[in-house]
Amino acid sequence: MQLYQLIQIIWIISACLLIVLVLLHSPKGDGLGGIGGQAQLFTSTKSAEKTLNRVTWALSITFMALTVVLSAGWIG
Repeated sequence: MQLYQLIQIIWIISACLLIVLVLLHSPKGDGLGGIGGQAQLFTSTKSAEKTLNRVTWALSITFMALTVVLSAGWIG
């Protein structure tokens, strides 16, 4: 297995996991108050939600970085 194929497999897995994690997020229902962060002023986020947010951010960064690497052709 070549490095390019391994990166493609990791890219596909991260995409699928990212879809699942986004669907696991609870709807906030912030409305327009969510734009300025005012809706989170009076509520506290739980530790499970914080962990879910962190994993989602990590996977999205991984997915975007691998998208750039694969589309730029840096690995041949």
